Amino acid sequence: MEKNVKLSILCQLYGKLLTEKQYEFLNDYYNNDLSLSEIAENNGITRQAVRDNIKKGEKKLFEYEEKLLFMKRTLNQEKKIQKVLDELTKIQSDYSDNQIASVLENIKKELNCLI
Repeated sequence: MEKNVKLSILCQLYGKLLTEKQYEFLNDYYNNDLSLSEIAENNGITRQAVRDNIKKGEKKLFEYEEKLLFMKRTLNQEKKIQKVLDELTKIQSDYSDNQIASVLENIKKELNCLI
């Protein structure tokens, strides 16, 4: 997974555990696609100060994920759910019984809500 995407997800999961400024800068940088210069200008600080805050925030996010593993578990769960959905679709297309098809469709809808 690309670093920017990973950090964006980690920021959503653990961002509120960071300092207010770290969260704000990381969110602006990774989710709002602002440059270091734009963030610095908006906050009246140097570009280097923004970079330092972002780097410290990134480090914290990776530490939280290393200990708590929420992102890893979520991604694994999504893969398993997708595998079950694929199998249900295969069963649904291979068998013509309307009751089975209806039950499988309901299960698929429930699983899709989890993704």
